[in-house]
Amino acid sequence: MAVLRQLSLVKGPERFVFRYQAGQESQVIDAFASLAADRRSAFDWFDAAVLSYQMGRRLETELEQIATSSNGHER
Repeated sequence: MAVLRQLSLVKGPERFVFRYQAGQESQVIDAFASLAADRRSAFDWFDAAVLSYQMGRRLETELEQIATSSNGHER
């Protein structure tokens, strides 16, 4: 079963919601870049940076949890 993840950003009257499966992070970052480059979009490069950072922090937390749980099983 694939893990579904979500990142959201509310900016003024607009709401940006990105839903993706684990392992598709690079495609989501590409989507951030495409939206930020589109002058018609209210989504800008700062928004892309914030959501990319949040995604990275989530991955870091998950890796720490995996490392902690596997260390506990080795004892």
